[in-house]
Amino acid sequence: MRILYFTRADSVHDQRFLAALAESGHEGFVLRLRPGSYPTPEGVRSLEWGGIQTPLAENDIPHLTRELSDLLAQVQPDLVHAGPLQDLAFLIARTGYTPLLSMSWGFDLMHDVQVSSDASGKARFALGHSTRLITDAYCSAAQAVRLGFGQEKICIFPWGVDLAHFSPSVARARGTIWRERQAWDGKRVLLCLRSWELNYGVDVLLRAFAKAAKKDDDLRLILLGDGSQREHLLRILQDADLNDKVFLGGRVPNQDLITYYGAADLYVTPSHVDGSSVSLMEAMACGLPSVASDIPANLEWVAEGQTGWLFPDGDSDALAELLLRVSSFNLGAVGRRAREFAERHADWQQNKQQLFLCWEKALNPSKGRYL
Repeated sequence: MRILYFTRADSVHDQRFLAALAESGHEGFVLRLRPGSYPTPEGVRSLEWGGIQTPLAENDIPHLTRELSDLLAQVQPDLVHAGPLQDLAFLIARTGYTPLLSMSWGFDLMHDVQVSSDASGKARFALGHSTRLITDAYCSAAQAVRLGFGQEKICIFPWGVDLAHFSPSVARARGTIWRERQAWDGKRVLLCLRSWELNYGVDVLLRAFAKAAKKDDDLRLILLGDGSQREHLLRILQDADLNDKVFLGGRVPNQDLITYYGAADLYVTPSHVDGSSVSLMEAMACGLPSVASDIPANLEWVAEGQTGWLFPDGDSDALAELLLRVSSFNLGAVGRRAREFAERHADWQQNKQQLFLCWEKALNPSKGRYL
């Protein structure tokens, strides 16, 4: 089978899917909307084309559709795997090429379709021309059904993590050394590595931490990542005079994150919109309890007092009160249950078998063709 994987650029998730494609035995191709120099696994061929470097605009659609049509006619894949819905799956749908396996990235179904009629229309169009849909959360699948897509055509599985790498023993060994160097022994350390974008609520965490840290001098925060909200978030830190209690680590390669999971006592994900968060799964795999906003996707992973604790989405006061209770939490027991849950549900070695199965189910008996 010739499979074309169409994505925006490159991410940890893309690398995971491309590695699976490389080992699947299928002939793999990758096409990126935003051209650049990206790592591509051996066994997958990167296709060159013009693409665009900015978010998809209406005046881009006609020429990109023509270029994609020409490229697809040349490559003749048996299956196109494309997402998010409103740009990549939509563009493939515009060409009429089939079979199309669309993939939701969480925000496209859980946020964009609810705030923009244009985004909703593009998602409906993409779904209407899709053979099957991949999503990583039941809440996203339910939204696709509300948009008219058949439940029986949805492949639902978490994208998962490498449980051998993200493990409690490896994380703790590396994290202990980091804490000693930071002189944070005996402190209660929180970790957040969500992107500094509006969807992920990092400002909610910083406001909560500022309130809690004034009452608990032992609270510390590891804050990784970067994004368009950088100036706003740094201003919150500066105004609250938290520089000595917050470690800003910037963007960290995925393989190095385990040090920070091991250095923390609690992982915090304050996101407003999400699918099944891979960083949440990584934290759980490392035996780290979590505090999470009570959005639908997080509820599929965080059970109150079992694998973590929940707070009302966007409520910094409630989060601050929760952080002040950290010292009373049984972090060890909850962390062990989090690891057990990750072993059952977030093992990428097992979950990628669902990806292979979904490819098979999406494959039309005849070769990919124009409708």
